[in-house]
Amino acid sequence: MTTMQPLRFVVIRNPVAGRRNPSLLRRTLRTLAQAGHRVEIHDTARRGDAERLARNAQGDDRLRIVAAGGDGTINEVVNGLMLRNDDATPPLGILPLGTANVLAGEVGLCLRPVSVAQTLISTEPTLVHVGRLSTTSGSVRHFSLMAGAGFDAKVVAGVDGELKRRLGKGAYVWRSAVEMTRPVDALYAVDIDGVRHEAASVIVTRARRYGGPYQIAPDADLRMPGLTACLFERGGRYNVLRYGAALLRGRLPRTPGFRVVPATSVRIVPLVNGNGHREPVQIDGDDAADLPVTVDVAPRQLRLLMPN
Repeated sequence: MTTMQPLRFVVIRNPVAGRRNPSLLRRTLRTLAQAGHRVEIHDTARRGDAERLARNAQGDDRLRIVAAGGDGTINEVVNGLMLRNDDATPPLGILPLGTANVLAGEVGLCLRPVSVAQTLISTEPTLVHVGRLSTTSGSVRHFSLMAGAGFDAKVVAGVDGELKRRLGKGAYVWRSAVEMTRPVDALYAVDIDGVRHEAASVIVTRARRYGGPYQIAPDADLRMPGLTACLFERGGRYNVLRYGAALLRGRLPRTPGFRVVPATSVRIVPLVNGNGHREPVQIDGDDAADLPVTVDVAPRQLRLLMPN
């Protein structure tokens, strides 16, 4: 695996996520170095570090940014790249070390060190569209995968870093059980391109997958503009369990009470709050904002290193 000129890889690493698969990290970076490329590792210590490092990384057309972590780390790096002022934003590569690694699965990245290194070195960047979430206060966050409000967002908001480190995916199972003990009869107004819908939960996605290998929007494509609004129209504990079982069995898109609507702009506003608490919004699996929010597609595209 060689190129005409050595590449420079700025690896933005979440050291906590790196503990899950140290062999993949170590062997991939060793392969890059053995191929004659320059590798710089920058560890994150707190939320916002990955975004800052991606925004400020300096270099020429040989620079490639690598997000080494889970989907949350990738999300921060994406936000940093979207905030850069340069015309030729460096391409983004993925070294998947997280709990679910949804984006890696979405693009078909094989989790073998040689395959990951081959993708980082040899592939030409693919232009992909990025979702954009705006709050009423004027803050903006970008996402490569999805934004969600309702049951899944409340589960994500309840999973702290320590629980996730100890239990991995089990943290979300545990938190789902906790949320099931609370009222789950929330209702949201979902305005899709100006048309009013109502749902018990909603996920606005750019991706086919959700939570790992599970399909939620089979026709979604990162390379194409537009959003997919996934409406969970029926509320209550029974329907939460029914939707979850259908997702795990690969049947969610065909489940009664679940609807997929193509969209260019989506506004989500709470109508009924069953537990009286805050109404969080998750993006790419992290607690990110409070309702109401507007979701659309950013005008600027991202250069992503994907397997051929």
